[in-house]
Amino acid sequence: MNNNISKPPIPTCEPVKSYAPGSIERKEIIKEYKKAMNRVIDIPMFINGKNIKSKKNKKITPPHNHKHIVGRYYEGNQEHVKSAIKSALKAKKTWEETSWENRASIFLKAADLLAGPYRQKINAATMIGQSKNVFQAEIDAACELIDFLKFNVQFLYDIYNQQPNSSKGVWNKMEYRPLEGFIYAITPFNFTSIAANLCIAPALMGNTVVWKPSESQIYSTHVIIELLKEAGLPDGVINVIYTDPIITSKIIFSHSEFAGVHFTGSTTVFKDIWKIIGKNINTYKNYPKIVGETGGKDFILAHKSANTKEVVTALIRGAFEYQGQKC
Repeated sequence: MNNNISKPPIPTCEPVKSYAPGSIERKEIIKEYKKAMNRVIDIPMFINGKNIKSKKNKKITPPHNHKHIVGRYYEGNQEHVKSAIKSALKAKKTWEETSWENRASIFLKAADLLAGPYRQKINAATMIGQSKNVFQAEIDAACELIDFLKFNVQFLYDIYNQQPNSSKGVWNKMEYRPLEGFIYAITPFNFTSIAANLCIAPALMGNTVVWKPSESQIYSTHVIIELLKEAGLPDGVINVIYTDPIITSKIIFSHSEFAGVHFTGSTTVFKDIWKIIGKNINTYKNYPKIVGETGGKDFILAHKSANTKEVVTALIRGAFEYQGQKC
């Protein structure tokens, strides 16, 4: 990588659409919402580019309507965990040797699809599966995920452009490599965009991933996988499993080629993960990267020039929007 790599064509981030009564966007989201609520879909696991079903399935119901079934997902076992790891490791060599421009182009394509034909599909899935209203779904599942996809490519470009200085007669050059092994992404229920980003960001940098989403976010996970497949993501780069967290962690954190964990969730769980990795440190070929964000509410500092009414409104929204389930 040199200092003259071509800059990717990253357009301005998409604005939040209007969902006011009578608007085109309101009509589109109502149509997609009703369509999804009036059917029951099968949601298999996704390993090595294939839809994988098990003998056990569980129903998916909207949090705001527990008696209404919108889908069924297939619950995996330890063999599915091992299969996902094997798939990630198999895809690794080809994917890490794929040029950064080609990797980036897939996720920029995903951003364009999300801003277009997948916009209402991902919003409706988030409204149904995670019980968000249309505003909360739009700023999360559509806008923030589009931002993540585009900004990540810009950050990749910036990182690869960071090269050491060279003295006279010497050309210093740094090559950025993915981690040696596979990444384990453990993602939360409350943000569709964060769930997608925790596996997309490592994949963009040339890593292959085993992704275990929250049980409460599987409905929108299904749309994310459809989106990435249409954008051209190769088989095995991101593998999705719906498995018991204890069994999954036991297998993954004892694997010699475990290279890193990307986590958002509770503080208690993250502490346990850190302990397990520490206890198993002699098992791994390298030192795993541990990246995690845990929940909580921050204290607020308001400057004396701030508009009091605006601050109060922001405080209330921060504390209670989405039933207070946003950190």
